This record gives sequence, C-alpha cells and structure tokens, in this order.
Amino acid sequence: MLANDSKFLFRIKGSDNEHKVSFSELFFDLVFVYAITQSAHFLIGHFTPYGLFQSLLILLAVWWCWVFTTWVTNWLDPETIPVRLLLFTLMLLGMFVAIAIPKAFEQHGLLFACSYVALQVGRTLFVCIASRRTKPVLHNDFFRMAIWFSVAGLFWITGALQDGTNRTALWTLALGVEYLSASMSFYVPGIGRSDSKKWDISGAHMAERCGLLIIIALGESLLVTGNTFSHTPWNTSTVLAFVSAFVGTVAMWWIYFSLSAERASERITTSERSGHLGRLIYTYVHFAIIAGIVVVAAADEFILAHASGHVGNSMLIASIGGPALYLIGNILFKRLMFNSHPRSHYVGLVLLGCLVPMALFVAPFVLALLTTSVLVIVGTWETVAVRRSDLKQTL
Repeated sequence: MLANDSKFLFRIKGSDNEHKVSFSELFFDLVFVYAITQSAHFLIGHFTPYGLFQSLLILLAVWWCWVFTTWVTNWLDPETIPVRLLLFTLMLLGMFVAIAIPKAFEQHGLLFACSYVALQVGRTLFVCIASRRTKPVLHNDFFRMAIWFSVAGLFWITGALQDGTNRTALWTLALGVEYLSASMSFYVPGIGRSDSKKWDISGAHMAERCGLLIIIALGESLLVTGNTFSHTPWNTSTVLAFVSAFVGTVAMWWIYFSLSAERASERITTSERSGHLGRLIYTYVHFAIIAGIVVVAAADEFILAHASGHVGNSMLIASIGGPALYLIGNILFKRLMFNSHPRSHYVGLVLLGCLVPMALFVAPFVLALLTTSVLVIVGTWETVAVRRSDLKQTL
C-alpha cells in the first residue's frame, strides 16, 4: 500500500509547500532539543577527558538521527498522514534515546542502542519502500544507507551488551562506520555509491530546519539557565553570571542569524550544487555550532553554581572552549557558503585564547562576563563590517 501510493508522499516541486517547514517537523525537533539538553547534562556530570569523549559520542549520535530525518523530510511531505505518523514514531524512539542518555554507559545502554538503531534503520527503510516505484535513484541511495546503518547497528547493540571501555569502543566503531560510510557516499561493492550532486533538495528548507533547531537549542539553554538561577542564592556574583549567560546567548543568536542565516538560505536555494552544499555545510559543519551551544550551556551551569568561587579546569575548558567551538563552526559555515573569512571571528578566537591565563586570577562570574564580551564584540564587528560593505556596493 505504501509503495503504491508513494508518489503522494513526496513534496511537489513548484508547490506552495515545497520549501515549507511543517508544524510536525517543529514538533519533532522538540524531542531532539531535549536530547541535546540531556547531552549537556551528561557533559556536566562527566567532565573528564574520558567523559568528554563519551559526551561527544552521544551528541554525534543525536545529531546523526536529527540531520538524517531532516534530509528525509526535505523529500517527503510531512503533511501526508504516513509521513506524519513516521515522524511521530521517530519522536517516540527519540524520546527513548534522550531518556537513556544520562545512564547510556551504565544500565540504560541497551535502551539507548536499540532505540537509536530502530530509529535510523526504520526511517531509512521507510524511504526505501516509499521511493521504490517513483524515485529509483533515491531508492538506491537509501538502500545503500540501510545496509550501512544495519552494519553499524550490530556494533551498537553488541556494545550495549558490554560494559565499561568495551561498550565505548564498540560504540565508537559504530559511529565510525556511520560517519565514514557517509563520507564515502555510502559506497557498497556491486551497487556503487550515492552522488550528492544529483540530490534535488530544497536548500531553503534545509537552511530553515537547521536555523530553527539552533533557535530552539538556544532557547532551551536559556530555560535551563533560568531554572538553575531560580534555585541559586541571589547575590551580586550570581546575578551578574545570569545576566552574562543571557547576553551571551543573545550574542550567539546574533552571530548566526543577524546576517548569515537568511543569506545562506538564498545562496543554497539558487546554487546548482544544493545537494553538495547541504551535505557539507548543514550535515557536517552545523554539528560544530550545535556542539558549541551544548558546551556553553554546560559552562553557564558551572558558573552559576560557583559564581564567586575558583575557576577550575572544567569551568575553564567549558567557558573558553564553548564560545571558541561556536565561532569555529560559524567560520566554517561562512567560509564554505560565502567564500568569506570573517575577520571578527578570528579576532574573537584570539581574544578567547588571551583569557586563558587571566582565568587563574578572576572569579568565575568575571570570566563569564569576559567571554560574553568577546561574543558581543564579534557580533557587533561583523554587523558593522557587513553593513558598510553593503552600503559601498549600493553607492
């Protein structure tokens, strides 16, 4: 039945909803922002070199679930009942993934792995069946993906049955299989590889989906910060730390959305390489931006809990590393999309580096104010520079 009616499941080129982000997609995003928040909490509780690596594995897995679903809804129409039900099913599986994150390397490993594998393989098989009759190229692409996700799934589930470093090692191998296969265009001997240059995608839809996820992630970090602050004794240092966290989040929004997001949407929409740009920039580069938001959220919680104490190693790494990772992600985004080198971002990285030795002599809330000031400088500088450039071009 699904295969027979499959042509009605896809977005219609030239229609009003070709580029539209549906309410069901936004509903779906909420689950994965929750998973991202869970990843931040896991990071806070495991801020050691080994814990950082485990946090990276979890966040990479969460991102891979979300971004591949975004690709799917770029082709499939979420306004159709079967696709909408698919999204709701993926939401349920995503909830199990998110719920399992705090104890993923302990007693909830099997729940995490099974839910993750079911989500990845199930969604991919759905597209295989839906595209079999009407979109043979897409069908072959997703058939190759299904093979690779199934192979990785064996390592996920086997790892969940192990303990300690064995689980971490097998899950690292599983993620390596998934990411490496994508970089190899899902090459399968005897079947060939996918050609992203032939992927007919809606660039505007892809750009808006990633932008909305960043907005929701930033908003969720504000909610978590506000909740933490409401349970913290109020004094000068905690109030300043809270204000710094708020202004820093606004600055992060400004750096991404003030100028670049809309222009990027226009660029990828008119590009003849929309599939290639979508794969490179929105599938890979945007992970660094999301990871930066996660680390900044962890830093905000660290500082609110110890606003007037001593800057320890964990707090220093999160406070400097989070904004730095966010700026690096934006540098790559703007470099690859616009072929530009945002000088303000490079200067921001240098300023953050200069704060490292200073952190030994200041209170945590002061460090927060300094890192936030760097983000504000970067956002202001870029806005002024781009406005001046636009003005010169119009004269």
